[in-house]
Amino acid sequence: MGNTDKISMEIIFNTNGNEKQKQVCRYWMDGETTEIAYGGSKGSGKSYLGCSLIFADALIYPDTLYFIARKSLNDLRKYTVPSIFEVLDNYKVAKGYYKFNGQDNYFQLYNKSKVFLIEAKYMPSDPLYQRFGSMQMTRGWIEEAGEFETASKSNLSASIGRWKNELYKLPAKLLMTCNPSKNFLYKDFYKKNREGSLEPWRKFVQAYPQDNKKLPEGYIDHLVKTLTANEKERLLYGNWEYDDDPAVLIEYDHIIDLFKNEHVKDGQGFITADIARKGKDNTTIFIWAGFKVVKIITLKKSLTTETAKQIKAQANAFNIPMSRVVCDEDGVGGGVVDQLSCKGFVNNSKAIEGNYSNLKSECGFKLAEKINKAEIFISCPDETTKAYIIEELEQIKHSDVDSEGKLTMMSKEKVKERIGRSPDYSDALLMRMYFELPHVGKITHWKIS
Repeated sequence: MGNTDKISMEIIFNTNGNEKQKQVCRYWMDGETTEIAYGGSKGSGKSYLGCSLIFADALIYPDTLYFIARKSLNDLRKYTVPSIFEVLDNYKVAKGYYKFNGQDNYFQLYNKSKVFLIEAKYMPSDPLYQRFGSMQMTRGWIEEAGEFETASKSNLSASIGRWKNELYKLPAKLLMTCNPSKNFLYKDFYKKNREGSLEPWRKFVQAYPQDNKKLPEGYIDHLVKTLTANEKERLLYGNWEYDDDPAVLIEYDHIIDLFKNEHVKDGQGFITADIARKGKDNTTIFIWAGFKVVKIITLKKSLTTETAKQIKAQANAFNIPMSRVVCDEDGVGGGVVDQLSCKGFVNNSKAIEGNYSNLKSECGFKLAEKINKAEIFISCPDETTKAYIIEELEQIKHSDVDSEGKLTMMSKEKVKERIGRSPDYSDALLMRMYFELPHVGKITHWKIS
């Protein structure tokens, strides 16, 4: 690339008055922050910011290594690479100072620094994204972080701070640019920032289109005219409580209505219970009057004998026979079912009717339909439980909306990865639909000894 290393230059990142971008730059240069989540809407200058920070460092510090990660390599090449060239041009970096290796997908700079374009799609041969764990990077940037799994983000984060950071006294930094999403960003950044519990090494910067002074005239008006109601909430107003994922089965507003649907009438009593597996999760017990949840009990690390005793006490108090009590029979739940002689719910057992992959999916889809029709009411004991229920019901999704096969809910393991815990409350809720399935009243629990 020529004898360019003897020429000095000044790099100026002109934010054009975007104060949110300036704040991210301060976090990028401080000695405390390690992870930064920036964004929350369309048109907030996310890509330009990421390219500016990564390439400024790469140009300043010789022989350092960086990554720009996105789910699809094709999207990186189509949408991110043009922004990279725009930034380099605005930095007035001549083409002799860098070259792009299109075969191996990295930028080689004049000073031996490299910026790698990383495809972070899911691979069945590497479900935990361990392929990123062996990388040695100085710093990195995840673009469209709302599309990322927790495992991919964690392994990419583990790769930074491992190449020439000590030499240049550069703290490890991971930038994540995003639109509102209900993945780890919501739980680890947005929610904690809202509650004032965000760790000091993490920063969250909410940005809006109005923050970007370089937007073309009429851009925001165009968004208002073309986006759907949900898309406007997320991509224009930066509302993190909405989710426009086509796989979502329950609309957010209808989830919120669950706690306001006082028009739902009382009915026969039922008890549904999700039993903690091996003592790691919570046991959740729901007492129903028709489709009204009148009481919720949460037990932490309870023995099966204690759980059975609690359920029996509630059944007696609310005059509910064991034929209208159902417990999750997977794992240790089978012991509770045996002690109570109640109904047993086996998640992966055959669906009773319809094109469903298993019993749990059948009940999950039917629960979603019931909630969307405003036919369920939940009397919630506290705001924490309410928040858990909302978070879990948002994860009731079709596992593959494009599939023509049987209808299948997103797996429990996948939900755990997204919210960081077991969906105990939503599991107990969907079991109520068990009693609405045909012929269930004639089925009794049995086993071969």
